[in-house]
Amino acid sequence: MIRVLLVDDHELLRAGLRSRLERERGIAVVGEADSAERAVVVARGVQPDLILLDLLLPRKNGYEVIPELADVAPQAKVLVVSSQAAPSSVRRALSAGAAGYLPKRSSDRELVAAIRLVAGGGGYVEPDLGAKLVSPNGSPALEPLSERERDIVHLLALGYTNQEIAKKLFISVRTVDTHRAHIMRKLRLETRAELVMFALANGVIGPSAD
Repeated sequence: MIRVLLVDDHELLRAGLRSRLERERGIAVVGEADSAERAVVVARGVQPDLILLDLLLPRKNGYEVIPELADVAPQAKVLVVSSQAAPSSVRRALSAGAAGYLPKRSSDRELVAAIRLVAGGGGYVEPDLGAKLVSPNGSPALEPLSERERDIVHLLALGYTNQEIAKKLFISVRTVDTHRAHIMRKLRLETRAELVMFALANGVIGPSAD
């Protein structure tokens, strides 16, 4: 039995994942968490075999919590499931200790296959993302941005307002405004439309990203 912990701040998404995975033979959802801090507490308690982890979590992001999860549940494998599609995001997650990386746009079948592969000790990166990882050009355009700024670019490109971003990341609207101004200056962009085009062109979001 593969015992799975779901970590995502969207309750509806967690409910959908739980419903889908509990129909699979040999997979059981043993816990849920809506933040990095909660994930550490639950992982310590339930000792899962596999942790499905989103990266855009409030207060502390998924990258930062991967080493903590390894400390409290050393046998657990981490499979990142994220709408972030930049090669830099994949590299950072794998460097932090994730065993696999899957976009949220992936099919149910691919998710289940990745869970079984990673839980069995293998590694998995969705093929399109894997191809970007070995591409020589990667995403150099993102290099001027901090990790927090990349999070905000991602959310802006997906259509979130400054107020929604502030609530999601547990920061003030003023802080979002400041980050947004820095982002536009660093990337030499003037409008939100230009930001969306930049995000698509550099793999920050995909055409069907959530």
